[in-house]
Parts: sequence; structure tokens; C-alpha cells
Amino acid sequence: MLESLIEFDKELFLFLNNLGTPTWDGFWMFLTNKFSAIPLYVLLLFLSYRVFGPRKVLLLLVAVALLITVTNGLADFLKYGVQRLRPCFDADLEGAVRLVKDSCGGRFSYFSAHAANSMAVAFFFSTLLGSKFRYLGVLLLFWALMVGYSRIYIGVHFPLDVVSGLGIGLFFGWVFAKLYIFALHKYPL
Repeated sequence: MLESLIEFDKELFLFLNNLGTPTWDGFWMFLTNKFSAIPLYVLLLFLSYRVFGPRKVLLLLVAVALLITVTNGLADFLKYGVQRLRPCFDADLEGAVRLVKDSCGGRFSYFSAHAANSMAVAFFFSTLLGSKFRYLGVLLLFWALMVGYSRIYIGVHFPLDVVSGLGIGLFFGWVFAKLYIFALHKYPL
């Protein structure tokens, strides 16, 4: 059962990864770069400031920092615990992976921290700001899915790595949004 799932994951990876073309490589490399989201983060900070005010935004920044620390920490822990090789290090896929970036990164891939972090941020802010700003949740979800797909496109993660990362990010985004709301009600600023 597990072997067939992994085999399907590899086949799906090769299909999705090989859809890429040099015309689109720059776009996906830009999207997968963590610094490309800075304008989005600035917008989210501005919207949060408008809704919550300065003191509550400071608490929000602490919550987001902890959120990213937890998702990154869990990703690193599981990468070394599970030790699933990245596609570019998998001997079964040698010569078939379309690696867009200069290097593959670390040896292990399960789960994608990029996917987890982007979904965690997306769901956290969707939960907190979605009722105030129409379509913000859809925009953030779309962004997180695009970041997740970019990891497959550039050749560094399998689809299962990305889907797992998105699911874990969704969970922690929800948890930290609920903790933030609880903290605001328990300790009003």
C-alpha cells in the first residue's frame, strides 16, 4: 500500500514537473523565493493594523513568528525523521527530474516547509481578517497553493510533500488564529 502510494507520488511528480517550460521558469522561481512574498506580508500587516490597532498587531507579530517557528521546526524534524529523498536525489528518477534551480537543497523532502508556512500564514490571516476584507481568504489560499505547486515545478518536492505541508500549515494556521483570538479575549489590550 505505502509502496504504491509512493510510486504514484513519483509518477505524479514527473508529470507535473515536466509540464514546465523555460518560458515560465522565472515566474515560478520568483514565486518560490521566500522574499517575493514581502509585499504580501506588508499588506497583511497594514490590514491587521487597520483592524486591530498597534498593540494587538504586536501580539499578532509574535503569534506569526511562533507559527512559522513551529511549522519550520516540525518540517525539519520530520525531514530528518522520515528521510525521504528529494526528487533530485532519488536514484529512481535520475535524469527525469526537471530541476529549475541551481541546486536541489537539502537531501530530504518530507514535508515541504514552504508549503506549510505559506498555508499557515494564509489560513491564519484568512481567519482573522477574512470577514473584514472580501476575497482576502481566496487570494491567500490561491497564493499558498501556488507556492506549494512551485516546489514541484522547480523539482525539489514531491506532490505528497506539498499536500502534507499544506495540510499541516492549515492545521497550525487554525490553531494559532484560535490562540490569538483567545489571547485577545482573555487579555484585552
